[in-house]
Amino acid sequence: MPDCPFCDESIHKAVFAESKHCLAVYNRSPILPGHSMVIPRKHYHTVLELPDEIYSDMMHFMRTVSGGLVEAFGATGINWTLQEGEDAGQTVEHLHFHLIPRQPKDLPQPGDWYPRLRENEAIDSDKRPKLSDEEMKKKVEKLKPFFR
Repeated sequence: MPDCPFCDESIHKAVFAESKHCLAVYNRSPILPGHSMVIPRKHYHTVLELPDEIYSDMMHFMRTVSGGLVEAFGATGINWTLQEGEDAGQTVEHLHFHLIPRQPKDLPQPGDWYPRLRENEAIDSDKRPKLSDEEMKKKVEKLKPFFR
């Protein structure tokens, strides 16, 4: 899709793991360390559009990616979040799940990640600081060994 940042070739510099139908990418503006996304390779807007094979691959892959993120970041929990549609806070119209590894006391209350998103207007907001290309490269290289 034209103008879709997840369909653009540049997304591959953020990829640290792949499945048949999906990519795991480090978020360019992480809310917490390890904040990543799982996206289908092909452009879909919603989960409801996914063919069963891709849906199944995505769910299994998200479980694999979650395990690797928990291990890589020494996390004790993980949030999965999905925003579908503008009213739900989606700012990139390519289906994507956010996976956010959690640490004890990483935020004042366990559910504070959501108000933190709201304060920044959206989980994909351009208002959050972005990682530099060098920082992104370091994050991706750190994660790749957990997914070989």
